[in-house]
Amino acid sequence: MGNAYSRLMHIALNAHLLSGKPGYRSAGIHGVIDGLLRHLNTAAPADWQFTAFLNPAVEADYPRVSLRPAPFETTKPARRIAWEQAIQPFSLLGGGFDLYHAMAFVSPLVLTLPSVVTVYDLSFRHYPERLSTMRRLYLQWMTPLSVKRARRVIAISRSTARDLTETLGTPADKIDTAVLGYDRAVFRPIAPDVIRAFKAQNGLPDRFWLFVGTLEPRKNLVTLIEAYAALPPGTRPKLVIGGGKGWDTEPIFAAVERFKLADDVLFPGFIPADQLALWYNSAEAFVYPSVFEGFGLPVLEAMACGTPVIVSDASSLPEIAEGAGILIPPHDPSAWTTALTRAMQDDTWRRSASEQGQEQARRFTWEEHARITVESYRRALNR
Repeated sequence: MGNAYSRLMHIALNAHLLSGKPGYRSAGIHGVIDGLLRHLNTAAPADWQFTAFLNPAVEADYPRVSLRPAPFETTKPARRIAWEQAIQPFSLLGGGFDLYHAMAFVSPLVLTLPSVVTVYDLSFRHYPERLSTMRRLYLQWMTPLSVKRARRVIAISRSTARDLTETLGTPADKIDTAVLGYDRAVFRPIAPDVIRAFKAQNGLPDRFWLFVGTLEPRKNLVTLIEAYAALPPGTRPKLVIGGGKGWDTEPIFAAVERFKLADDVLFPGFIPADQLALWYNSAEAFVYPSVFEGFGLPVLEAMACGTPVIVSDASSLPEIAEGAGILIPPHDPSAWTTALTRAMQDDTWRRSASEQGQEQARRFTWEEHARITVESYRRALNR
């Protein structure tokens, strides 16, 4: 198509994983879709058009993006898959579209347009137990096919890009890596008096360490609890493990009971997205021992808030925290105990890690994510 991108282009985007729940949009895939749609306006040529297909339950407004709701609500996976495969192909007909962007793993089987697909991680291959049978089978069958048929594939980290090549055999030169950003107006240091009031309102201790994420085996929380238990009682900060229950959570609570940590390890449950910045700012350090992440957005958000981070050196996490926090092999409890000891005792390290984390976080922007995505569109249109 040569110079095709110099003329008006019309891009169709499947945004059905954009959530209509208040305060939840900044989490997970929902937040990535929202971040891209908010910044396509400045990243794309002025004469390009965008149409986002989405759940009618979503109320949103994005510059230069036309919204086309489905004829029925698609929050439940079965309904979304039905729309994605049976209705979406007809919705694309006659729309004058030049390119289709599957914003989360899967494009329709019947698709006449050239396509780009975004892949967040391959956890459905490596950790299939965390998904329902229907979702697991759908992703395991359709994602490799969608990736193979796409002209370009967008990965959200170098780790995911490598995994695509090693696991699915995707050619490396077909992948564009567009790392994620964060909302700078939300995730930033907050005034100490506001944080003191938040802690008092929520009954939080003056000193505590924080984890945020779904409670499931790949988060490696048993190792964290074992390392924490080795610290001297009475002097260690509390450990707050925030997040909703995923699957196979019993070993986590059994570890707390085994080490007699019921008074020291706190489980506040799911933390709403609109409160995350307050929790990050309240914590003395953010700990993230996960063994597998497509990106690890909570680490970036904590760094942006000025919270020192201690994370595992697995998968994508070094891409975010290297040079700004402590990176540790995920399955080495003694190394985690050593790092936690330093976080507890070393004021100089905490100040330095806070400053370095904020500096490192500034390198991750939605503007850059959108720029690389638009460049991926251009490559797909000119292949």
